[in-house]
Amino acid sequence: MKTVSYLLTLLIVVSLTSCATTAKFPVSNVAPAADIKAVKKTDSNKNITLEITAKNLASPDRMSPPGNVYSVWIVTNDYGIKNVGQLMNNNAKKSSFKTVTPFDFSEVFITVENDGNLKFPTGTEISRTRI
Repeated sequence: MKTVSYLLTLLIVVSLTSCATTAKFPVSNVAPAADIKAVKKTDSNKNITLEITAKNLASPDRMSPPGNVYSVWIVTNDYGIKNVGQLMNNNAKKSSFKTVTPFDFSEVFITVENDGNLKFPTGTEISRTRI
């Protein structure tokens, strides 16, 4: 009986720690063909993993106005807006992005930028979602 109880407790702990939050970005007026999804998970070190998958997203130089990169931004709960990286895309059918951050966040958004190392967004926002 103790073994069954132990295994059940272990199963509950594993299932709770493997939970992820998934959010689908709304259809963008700037890139309407893009189908973008984000997955947020907490790892064993209490860091947040963010994975973004984009389908049918045009190259940033084809946007209006054009840019060089897609920057991924998070709206943190305590520290405002943070640039967490670049979504690499060259007219790909499917692009992906993955990063780990110590900041918990409630929103994710993507912009077209000329420079990928900005502290604040300056370009056109492609889409935003709460997660």
